[in-house]
Amino acid sequence: MAPAGISGREALRLTAWVWALAVVFASVALLRSEHLGIPLRDPDGAMFRVRLGKALTMLAVLAVADALVRGLRTGPVRWSWSDVGGHLRRRWTPQRVVLACSGLLAYHVVYVSYRNLKSWDAFNAPRDQDLLDMERWLLLGHSPAVLLHDLLGEGQAAVVLAVVYRSFTYLVPLSVVGTLALLPRVREAYVMLCSALWVWILGVASYYLVPSLGPFASAPEEFAGLRPTAITSTQAEYLAERAHFLADPHAGDAFVSISAFASLHVGFTCTVLLVARYYRWRRTTLVLTVYLAAVMVATVYFGWHFVVDDVAGVLLALAAFTLGRLMVDPVGRGERWVTDTARTGQDDAVAST
Repeated sequence: MAPAGISGREALRLTAWVWALAVVFASVALLRSEHLGIPLRDPDGAMFRVRLGKALTMLAVLAVADALVRGLRTGPVRWSWSDVGGHLRRRWTPQRVVLACSGLLAYHVVYVSYRNLKSWDAFNAPRDQDLLDMERWLLLGHSPAVLLHDLLGEGQAAVVLAVVYRSFTYLVPLSVVGTLALLPRVREAYVMLCSALWVWILGVASYYLVPSLGPFASAPEEFAGLRPTAITSTQAEYLAERAHFLADPHAGDAFVSISAFASLHVGFTCTVLLVARYYRWRRTTLVLTVYLAAVMVATVYFGWHFVVDDVAGVLLALAAFTLGRLMVDPVGRGERWVTDTARTGQDDAVAST
C-alpha cells in the first residue's frame, strides 16, 4: 500500500470514475447549452477559475499547516523546518498530489456545469403554488415561516440565522478541500469528494423535477417584517437576476442563481454529516447535527425553502453519500480504516485541525 493509503491501480480506478462522472455531467450541460443556444457561462470566473484557484491555495495552506502541527508534536526542542519538509514529502507523494489536484479539477467541472444547468431551470414554470398548498395542508393551514417568526421573533433572530445560513459558503470548500489535505489516506478523502459530486448532480436533477423559487418569492408578505440583513439584499438580487435572464437570456451577464427544490444547503450539510459519521468523527458529527438543524431552521425562517425542500435535501444527501461511498469503497473495505481511526483517537485530532 502506498503512503497515501491507495495502490496505483486503485488510484487509476478512482480517477477514471471521478472523471467519467464529470465528463458525462459536463456533456449534459453542453447538450443543454446547444439546445438553448446559450453558451456555458462563468460570470467573472467566480464559479470555476476563482473557486479552483482558492481551493488549490487552501489545499497548499492546509497541507503546510498540517505538517507544522505534526512537526511540533515531536517537541519544541527537536522541531526544525527540515522536519516539516520531511512530513510534507512523506504525506504528499506525487500520487497524492495528482489525486488531490485532479479530484479538485473534476469537482469544479461538475460545479460549473451544475450552476449553468441551474440557471437554465428558469425556463421551467415554477410550481411554488403547489408547494405552498401542500405545506399549508400539512400544517393545517399554517405557514411554517410565520410560526418561526412568532416563536423566534423577527429582529435579532434574523441576524443570527443570517450568519448560520451564510456560513454554508465556508462549509463547502472546507469539507472538500479539508479532507483531501488533512486525512492520512487520500482514498478516504475521496468519499467526501465523490459524495459532493453527487450532491450537485442530484441537486440539479431535483430542480428540474420540481421547479420552484421558494416562499420568499411566492409569498413575500410573510417575510416583510423581518429585520433587513444580507439575506434580504441577496434575495432581491436573485429575483432581479432571474427577471433579467428571462427578459434577455442571450445577454452576456444573464445568469440565474435561484432554485428551491431540493434544498442543497440542507443536502450538502447533511452529506458532510454523513461522511463525518462514516469517518467515526463523533464530536464532529454531533456539532454538524446541531448545525444542520440550525441550517434547516434558517432556510424556512428566511423563506429560501419550503419544509418539503429540506426533507428532500436530507433524502438527497443519503443518496449522494451512498453513491459517493460506493464509488470509493464498493465492498466496504474502508470499515477497517475508520475503526482503526476511532480506536486511536485520530478522528478528533483531524477534526480539530
